[in-house]
Amino acid sequence: MTQDSFEKEKIKLTPDTGFNLVGIDYFADTGNQLYLVEHFEMYQDALNAKKDKKNPDDYFVLYKDGVGEFYCR
Repeated sequence: MTQDSFEKEKIKLTPDTGFNLVGIDYFADTGNQLYLVEHFEMYQDALNAKKDKKNPDDYFVLYKDGVGEFYCR
């Protein structure tokens, strides 16, 4: 997967409000490797859901800050 297409997928799955827990499907076609697991209103809930996964490194949280800046944790 190219870095550019990966970034485009991240931006596409970033919510305007709240926090999205996103997973990585390493076997999917380029451009479709990220998928939404669940949307959360609170960051701590998204982090706890990530920690509960069997392989937490295969998941990350996407969100925007107060000025619309994109973040991935």
